[in-house]
Amino acid sequence: MEEPEEINEREVMEYYGYTGSLGVIIFYFRYLTSWILQTMAKICPHYGISAKLQRMRGVKIGKHVYLGPGVQLDDLYPELITIEDYVSIGMGTMIFAHSNPTCSLYLKTKYYPRDLKPVTVKSGAWIAPGSIILAGTTIGENSVVAAG
Repeated sequence: MEEPEEINEREVMEYYGYTGSLGVIIFYFRYLTSWILQTMAKICPHYGISAKLQRMRGVKIGKHVYLGPGVQLDDLYPELITIEDYVSIGMGTMIFAHSNPTCSLYLKTKYYPRDLKPVTVKSGAWIAPGSIILAGTTIGENSVVAAG
């Protein structure tokens, strides 16, 4: 019987089409590269460079986007996040395009399977510092999110 961690790894590899030993190596290299870029973006003192680093990870980011310090965009599925033009995302905000809420094998298989849904932040939106945006969310044009 597979352990929850093995199921998690298998699900992510299947999503990206990786198989076999070479697939495992490619997956870990891709994840490590994404993690390094994410870490650099989180501590970068210039929001323009942060946006470029996040784009390198696969996040779709428009023009004139402000990413505050410590913004974290989904570690495993950055390509499911779209941030349109003139968006401002405050310090410490987290945006997730997936949920995988349990390590209990029973709960994972029966009630809480991995859930992947795109996140879109429409043009002109402002997300205040410390907000948490979950998978499947669309933030409307010129909206303000002030939750944290």
